Amino acid sequence: MIKLGVNIDHVATLRQARRTTFPSPAEAARLAEQAGADGITAHLREDRRHIQDFDIFEIQKVIRIPLNLEMAATEDMVKFALLTHPEKVCLVPEKRQELTTEGGLDVRSRGKDLKQMIAGMAKANIEVSLFIDPDISQIKAAAETGAPFIELHTGAYADSDMGKREERIEELIKAAEEANRLGLKVNAGHGLNYENTAAVLRVPHLAELNIGHSIVSEAVFHGMEAAVRRMKEIISTGALVR
Repeated sequence: MIKLGVNIDHVATLRQARRTTFPSPAEAARLAEQAGADGITAHLREDRRHIQDFDIFEIQKVIRIPLNLEMAATEDMVKFALLTHPEKVCLVPEKRQELTTEGGLDVRSRGKDLKQMIAGMAKANIEVSLFIDPDISQIKAAAETGAPFIELHTGAYADSDMGKREERIEELIKAAEEANRLGLKVNAGHGLNYENTAAVLRVPHLAELNIGHSIVSEAVFHGMEAAVRRMKEIISTGALVR
C-alpha cells in the first residue's frame, strides 16, 4: 500500500502569522501519526518563513514514524541535516520570492555537488530523495547521483484543467516507469488534495505520497486526525471520499 507522508509546514505558517507559540507543528505531527500517517514531512526553508530550527527538534521528540526533512541543496542545510539526523531528506529547489516550491530540482546541472551531498548523508544513514519534475532526462541524471529515491513533482498535474489532466498523468506514469527501470524508488507530491489524489494512484511503483496544504486546510475545519484519516482512506480505496 502507498504510504502517506503528512507535511505540517502550514501549521507553522499559521503560527508565524502572529509570531506566537501556537499552533504547534510538533503537536500536529503527533496527531497525524495518531491518525495513521506513515511519515511526517517538514520543509525548513532558508528564509525560515514557516518551520523553524527548533520545530525539527520538537517534532523528533514526539513522533515515532520517520521524519522527512525537505531542504535546499546547500552546504548549510546539509550540516543541519547531519546535526539533527532525520530518517529522510528530500532535496528541493528554493527561490526566496516563491510562495511554494514551483518546480523540480535541476539535477542535470548540479549532478556533481548533489552526488557529494548524497554520499555524505548516506554515510550517516540518512535516506535522500530528489524532488524533480517528471522529465526523463532529470530522472536519468538523478540515477547517476546515488540517491535511492526521487519524488515526482505533481504540481503540473494538480494545476492543470480537466482537459489536460490525463496527459499529465501519463507523464507521471512514464517518469515512474523510467525511474523504476533505473533502480530508483518513487515518491510523489505537491498540490495533491482530496479531489485529485485518487487519479495519481494510477502511477506505478509509488512508495509514498507527501501531502500538506490540503490536509492542514481540512484540519482547520475538521481536526488533524479526521483530515489525515480521510486522506488515508482515499489512498487505501483509490476513491474520492466525501
